[in-house]
Parts: sequence; structure tokens; C-alpha cells
Amino acid sequence: MSAIIEVDHLSKQYPRGPKALNDVSLSIDEGEIVAMLGPNGAGKTTLISIICGLVVPTGGTVRVGGHDIRDDWRAARKLIGLVPQEITLEPFETVLNTVRFTRGLYGAPPDDAYLERVLRSLSLWDKRNAATRELSGGMKRRVLIAKALSHNPKVLFLDEPTAGVDVALRREMWQVVDQLRRDGVTIILTTHYLEEAEEMADRIGVINRGNLLLMKPTAELMGEFGKKHLTISLYEPLAACPPELAERGITLSADGLRLGYDYDTRSDRTGIANLLADLARLGIQVRDVATKQSSLEEVFMALVADKPEDAA
Repeated sequence: MSAIIEVDHLSKQYPRGPKALNDVSLSIDEGEIVAMLGPNGAGKTTLISIICGLVVPTGGTVRVGGHDIRDDWRAARKLIGLVPQEITLEPFETVLNTVRFTRGLYGAPPDDAYLERVLRSLSLWDKRNAATRELSGGMKRRVLIAKALSHNPKVLFLDEPTAGVDVALRREMWQVVDQLRRDGVTIILTTHYLEEAEEMADRIGVINRGNLLLMKPTAELMGEFGKKHLTISLYEPLAACPPELAERGITLSADGLRLGYDYDTRSDRTGIANLLADLARLGIQVRDVATKQSSLEEVFMALVADKPEDAA
């Protein structure tokens, strides 16, 4: 697939603040779902704002669909839909008119049939004549998504789209995201629900202090940085972990009935076979063995650990 977003050596220095972005380069293909992760203030929103034409970069270039965001900003902007973090809606306007107005801002001709499909996909059609002030927080956030989709964009930015949304609505939103991907829409999202990024994203980027630390396929990232935890359940409790096991990093639970062992999935020798052999030699009877893969949250925290947040 060809790249629909090309970011080349992008930087942003605020006059009276820290450097929000530092020489960021990345490429996103058509139809991809990319999750951008980073602590608060890492530079995620600044990156999105520059691509969407809301913030002027200090240096570097950005092209959307081959259009430079500064030299050909009208063409670039028409390809983009943005769902911001903040809920900003006209309180006395109806849902349908709000979405119609946004579509008109992009110069798109009226198409109520298309807007009906968008509102139905977001479970908003029954609320089309309701004033936005009457809606719940979750409903208002769905209206923001409808506004972003009103002009049928090719690229959709979701900046913390499920913040403040209950579990049921969150699942509905991700079903919509999955359908948009099937329709060929490229989706870039930021989220604090890391399990969503792990499940939905084709690739994951990690930003910290304005630097893009990495951009990798999700499975590759988990394989490279993820570790597995082995839990060995015992028939009889141990009073203490045998010294020869403790030296290898084996831990014992407080009740003495479980041994824990972290191992690297990339290693040619995990040490599990030797561990089980040592348990048999020591006369320790094993009841059960279970493994657990490190979550994306654990991987993310390891990547940004001990790195102070000073970017906007």
C-alpha cells in the first residue's frame, strides 16, 4: 500500500516552552490503524494538531495524500477528520444540524443519506433532533466522531476518543472503527486504554519528551519487548524458595504454593526445561503450570520508565 501520511523531520518549538516535537519522521499507509502512545505531555496531541493544520511546525514537512499541509492545505485538510479530546459542541443546535454544518465547512455538498448512515452507525439517529446539550457525555463524544466523518474523510484522527465513555459505548465505537478500516479509512489514535491499542492497532508508535522512540507492528513490538511470566503451582507449600532457584530469579508466593519465573520469549533457551528438572530433583511436586504474556501497558511503562515528561 502507498503512504497516505508522510512526516519528515518534523519539529515544534514553542516560544516560551519546551520543544514539543524533536525531528519526528514517520509514514502511515492507507487503511492502517496506528496507535500513538505516550505519557501526558509527550507530544502526541502536538503531532496530530500539526498534521491537521491546527498548529504550525517549526521545521520539517508533512504530506497527506501527497498534499503538503502548508503549500496545499485545502486539499490536505479535506482528506482529514479529527475527533479532539475536548467536547466542544453548540449546546442549542440539534445533532443532525451540527453534523450538517460541519460537512458544509469542508465544502461538501448536502448529502443527508450519507449523514444518516453515519449517525445510525454511531447509534445517534434516534437523537438526530435532540439539542446537543441534552445528550450524555458518551453521546456527545459520538457526535464529535460523526462531525469528523461528515465529509467522508480518508484519514481519521481519534485523540482519546473513548475518554469518559462507558464500556458498552466504547465497544460500539471500536466496532465503528473496525468497519471504517474495512472501508479503507486510515485511522490514527491516541488512547490511555492500552489494551484497545494492542487489540486494534496494526502498528504502535511510542512518543516521549517529543521524540518518537519507535514505530513497530503490534505483534513485533510485543514479541521484541514483551516477556512471559511462568507460574508453577505446587501440591505442597514451601517454607522458602530453595537457594539454587532463588539465584535464578525464581520467586515464591506468600502462601508458598506458587513459584514465579519471568523469561524472554526471544531467547533460544528459556530455562523452563531445566527449571522443571530441578524441581523434580528437589522432590518438589508440580500441580500446574501457566504462562502469561506481558501486556502492552507493561511494555509501554518499560519504554518510558525514568524518562521525565517535559514536552507539550
